Amino acid sequence: MDYLGIDLSCATGSLRNGEFPAKDCLLPLITKLLGYFLVAASMTVKLPQIMKIVDNKSVRGLSIAAFELEVVGYTISLAYCLHKELPFSAFGEIAFLLIQGLILVACIYYFSQPLSVTTWVRAILYFALAPTVFAGQIDPLVFEALYASKHLIFLSARIPQIWKNFRNKSTGQLSFLTCLMNLGGSMARVFTSIQVNAPFTMLLGILLAVFTNGIIMSQILLYRTKEKEETLVKDKKIS
Repeated sequence: MDYLGIDLSCATGSLRNGEFPAKDCLLPLITKLLGYFLVAASMTVKLPQIMKIVDNKSVRGLSIAAFELEVVGYTISLAYCLHKELPFSAFGEIAFLLIQGLILVACIYYFSQPLSVTTWVRAILYFALAPTVFAGQIDPLVFEALYASKHLIFLSARIPQIWKNFRNKSTGQLSFLTCLMNLGGSMARVFTSIQVNAPFTMLLGILLAVFTNGIIMSQILLYRTKEKEETLVKDKKIS
């Protein structure tokens, strides 16, 4: 019994016999189901952030470079996974995150007018080089090096936003839901990556994502609590 690459025979067989499925049967099943759940959930991860920007018509507190680098990281990750022919459940969410990331950057550009010349140059370079990366028309050693650098790219994508939050003592227009889903998704992906024996470089990147997403989530909770306290104090003074 096989659905979407998920073998249910061992689990259903054990349950028919009134037994709980064995660990060797249950873990792969949980991994597959969790992988597909992450793929499905990834379709909406960045929508709260996009909607918050559009509704408020503001990108206050957001680092443009952070979201641009994130798109670059997703592009390299997706191209690498396709090249390695990993199962879709192990990386499918990257495709949806990339699409939403592009829409998000477009929204940030729109509400950050006028754009600088360097911003336009970065955008043109991305759309000029991305097709080559996806086509795999790169030397294998260069491709491996590019994927290894992806971890530094994602780390570099988070640092500007983390620093901007720290400097402003505010997270501005960052979406709580999007950041929460980013953290939860990266933590779940650690488990699925270990179970499918993903390359160490991929696992390292996911661990870095857990660390940096955790910092941003902590900043949101900390600064928004302070903002609420300050608002309450002002309201009391006015009354």
